[in-house]
Amino acid sequence: MTELLWTLFLIVVESLALIVTLLIVVAYLILMDRKVWAAVQMRRGPNVVGPWGLFQSFADFLKFVFKEQVIPDGANKGIFVIAPLVTSVLAIAAWAVVPVADGWAIAKINVGILYLFAISSLMVYGIIMGGWASNSKYPFLSALRSAAQMVSYEVSIGFVIITVLLCAGSLNLNDIVIAQKSGLGSSLLRLPPSFLDWYFIPLFPMFIVFFVSALAETNRPPFDLVEAESELVAGFMVEYSSTGYLLFMLGEYVAITLMCAMTAILFLGGWLPIVDLPPFNWAPGIFWFLGKLLLVFFMFAMVKAIVPRYRYDQLMRLGWKVFLPLSIAWVALTAGVLVAFGWAP
Repeated sequence: MTELLWTLFLIVVESLALIVTLLIVVAYLILMDRKVWAAVQMRRGPNVVGPWGLFQSFADFLKFVFKEQVIPDGANKGIFVIAPLVTSVLAIAAWAVVPVADGWAIAKINVGILYLFAISSLMVYGIIMGGWASNSKYPFLSALRSAAQMVSYEVSIGFVIITVLLCAGSLNLNDIVIAQKSGLGSSLLRLPPSFLDWYFIPLFPMFIVFFVSALAETNRPPFDLVEAESELVAGFMVEYSSTGYLLFMLGEYVAITLMCAMTAILFLGGWLPIVDLPPFNWAPGIFWFLGKLLLVFFMFAMVKAIVPRYRYDQLMRLGWKVFLPLSIAWVALTAGVLVAFGWAP
């Protein structure tokens, strides 16, 4: 009994530490997003609240928390209130299996990929609930768009993940990173473990498909058709204010951070150093993991700043007529190469 209570205590402490750290990281990623966009547009961005604007995200948080909560008369009030909680809780729960360093994960399960795929599929329900419960045409139309968009690109993401699983031979995220210690660089070129062994090189087309699909999955520009201001105002969140709006935005940015982390784990070696030699391998694994996460997020921010928004028909065409056939063909090609050359793990 004592051992069980101690285990539960450790799980609670680790979970709280993860949530607090994640929320702080997300706060500064939002600031980074705004700063990058400002730099591209040759302006300063947030720079007043705190030194260099470092406390801007926390000021915005307090502003949303203390604003009045407004619920439309015709809304289904129960679902209207629950919807933002569903989105934010599911987004944070997905991080339970993400290893930020070797063995550093809350839940060390052997089917971590399946868990993430299930959680990401459920996140669309919060958006659908919010759009439907608002009892307004524009939020409902936005929710339908979101459902179609997320389902379309989850199919491609699924096939991309299959190609990684074929190469790694495991559904465990920790094992997938460790499998990238050996690859093209160490096997063919006889070099020490380095970035040449990471999966973004042999699976480069799938790396691009995953990156673009992650943008669409998280409703990031140029695929933010769910929140297209010129058509749907603020999309499914148009009737939300105060904490409800805050929780929706929190869930969205936590999901974006998760997709950045998954890109780093599946294709960029996770916590592995660029070269497994001093002084690179002196740095702790979490340092490399956060560096790669920031790099991918910077790419997300740059896409938001420089790529014009797609039309909805272009979005659907790209997902079903380009990415889906390409990802299926690459799965077959990857399996064939692994079997033909005896490289299957």
